[in-house]
Amino acid sequence: MNSLIVRRILGGDVGAAARLMRDLDDEIPAARAALRGLYARAGRAHVVGITGSPGAGKSTLADKLVEAARRKGQTVGVVAVDPTSPISGGAVLGDRIRMQRHAADEKVFIRSLAARGSVGGLSRSVFDTVTVLDAMGKDLIILETAGVGQDGIKVAGAAHTVLVVLSPGQGDDIQAIKAGVLEIGDIYVVNKCDHRYSEQLARSLLLALEGTAPRDGWTTPIIKTEAVSGKGTRELLDVIGAHRSALVSGRAWERRSMNMARTAFMELLETGAREFISGELAREKRWRRTFSDLASRRADPHSAARSALRKLLNIKACK
Repeated sequence: MNSLIVRRILGGDVGAAARLMRDLDDEIPAARAALRGLYARAGRAHVVGITGSPGAGKSTLADKLVEAARRKGQTVGVVAVDPTSPISGGAVLGDRIRMQRHAADEKVFIRSLAARGSVGGLSRSVFDTVTVLDAMGKDLIILETAGVGQDGIKVAGAAHTVLVVLSPGQGDDIQAIKAGVLEIGDIYVVNKCDHRYSEQLARSLLLALEGTAPRDGWTTPIIKTEAVSGKGTRELLDVIGAHRSALVSGRAWERRSMNMARTAFMELLETGAREFISGELAREKRWRRTFSDLASRRADPHSAARSALRKLLNIKACK
């Protein structure tokens, strides 16, 4: 059965891919086995991360990039990490709604995922979904984060090309510097360029970028767009393609791909470690004494955590 699913997904079967993604979210063992089969066949897609402040127009820009890519004959996958509902814990599917017009296009696959408080906003499901889309043969995979913050920074390790989207009138010139996103962008996008403060934002950004060293030999450009009308999005897609060409010609593509693999590995390792430790602490009655000592100040958190970690690692080694 797994080999059949793998063959269907490699052939671009949208239904099979959707079912596998659902089963991966449900942690079904057969789905994990199928993903292993797909992983060896992935690695060809250009993964583009989009980050920026909420309200900067990331979703609208992603939607117009899909349109521009399809006009060039490219197949596209979109992984939209949506904010998590505080009530249901599910994704607030704003991105899926905005991109609904592409639903009838079999060459476009859109998947919305809930951040669910994962480290860096990039959950296990993000990496699994990118692998499936890549194995399907998508030329371009757009990974849109929920917003600037840890998820905005982490996307730099999950994509070949990182777009930082800023918009005028929101204090984004200050916010960008505070969030540290000036260190991760390959392309900076001043969206809503019809706004009266757009030129001011572009100048502030240009000044902030002065003196920064090129990343992998690439001098970071600033592109102006107006995503609602689509102005500048075709030019932006051309620059994205130019960045890929620069990475390939400069032999930085392999380094970026290795960094993406490392990011996925570390994220999964950290997630597994947290789940393991949480499970052990929940089952072991002996930890109640530790918690009591901490509450009564008979022990300090750093010493207690180091001691607990040694015990937990010994427990794991014996299993």
